[in-house]
Amino acid sequence: MSSPAVLVLEDGRSYQGIAFGATGSAFGEAVFSTGMTGYQETLTDPSYRRQVVVATTPQIGNTGWVAGGGPDRAQDDNESERIWVAGYVIRDLAPAASNWRATTDLPQEMERQGIVGIAGVDTRALTRHLRSAGAMRCGIFSGRALTASSTGGSSSGTAVDDLVEQVRAQPGMAGADLTAEVTTADRYTVPAIGESRFVVAAIDLGIKANTPRMLAARGITTHVMPATVTIEDIHGLGVDGVFLSNGPGDPATQDYMVELTKAVLARRIPFFGICFGNQILGRALGFGTYKLKFGHRGINQPVLDKATGRVLISAHNHGFAVDAPLDVVSDTEFGRVQVGFVCLNDDVVEGLECLDIPAFSVQFHPEAAAGPHDAQYLFDRFADLMAAPDAVGPPATTGFSAPAPAPAPAPAPAPAPAPTPTPTPTTKAVS
Repeated sequence: MSSPAVLVLEDGRSYQGIAFGATGSAFGEAVFSTGMTGYQETLTDPSYRRQVVVATTPQIGNTGWVAGGGPDRAQDDNESERIWVAGYVIRDLAPAASNWRATTDLPQEMERQGIVGIAGVDTRALTRHLRSAGAMRCGIFSGRALTASSTGGSSSGTAVDDLVEQVRAQPGMAGADLTAEVTTADRYTVPAIGESRFVVAAIDLGIKANTPRMLAARGITTHVMPATVTIEDIHGLGVDGVFLSNGPGDPATQDYMVELTKAVLARRIPFFGICFGNQILGRALGFGTYKLKFGHRGINQPVLDKATGRVLISAHNHGFAVDAPLDVVSDTEFGRVQVGFVCLNDDVVEGLECLDIPAFSVQFHPEAAAGPHDAQYLFDRFADLMAAPDAVGPPATTGFSAPAPAPAPAPAPAPAPAPTPTPTPTTKAVS
């Protein structure tokens, strides 16, 4: 039997629905994700810590939950060991999972992990509101958390006002330092597949499981390190490169990680950062960061690689961005730096390239779990950087338009005129 639930935003709006997963209350920042697939990877992404995710795709739950299935229990779509979202908002919950790989269904797994969900919400209207008003704090209430407010499933009266006050009492995402909540407690190693060509220290700020797999496939042994790692720890491993992962929270809180990144750059250790790592590299280079109105979340975001003019369809999950000039080369403490990637939806900085030291970063997710594979070549670029760390960086670029099209081929010569036929003489009969 279904039970009522209500989603309440900090601006006072409320949306009625049906509870699924665990019941109770859940608080976080309301954000929307435009991915049509990959809900399991989304829910287990540590970058969603303290966020309530609104799925824009109409039906969720079709593929169940895949974790430890198959003959060798190797079928696993999790990007970490647990669900990290604070709550989940959907329109239609699939009545049954249809997937031979599934080990359970979505509601059962959410209930097992204590994640509160609400279905039956007009997510189109909700998403349009968040696009206009911006991401904001919210709460999902069901079960005893709802009946205790005396709403009885109604959205009227002082009961909803009480729920709004509970929402407004929650901390916002600006100024949130969440790294300690998601980083690994101990170092662990993901070996290279085949011969090990390079060794990398990956600093875990909320790393996803597919990232070390992408590195391993390129012959890279990865030591995943906690966020408390020191430059001496990194130097002691004798690594060929440093990777700075994605993660949740406000990059303005990451002073320690900024100083560690500066130490890596000063030693000219090849560096690659993604998502949160891009924002921290930006700060280390002297740029500021800022909070986006509603962020980029989903697996269909267009990004321009300025060096090639190629448009990448890419996976995103970020609510903050780097404040750097798009069309000039900037002089920094570590030499010249340029914006290498730009979002074509809103001109947000999506990547930085250092021209005088071996370092670059992207704001999106080239590991693409879930998502398109357009940007996986960036792991190859990192490997190339480690193979030749003293090589000159990419050429400087200006503007962010695609290269001019190739000139049109010369017109074909006009065909020669057809020869004039010679008239056939006629013979007059003699009588």
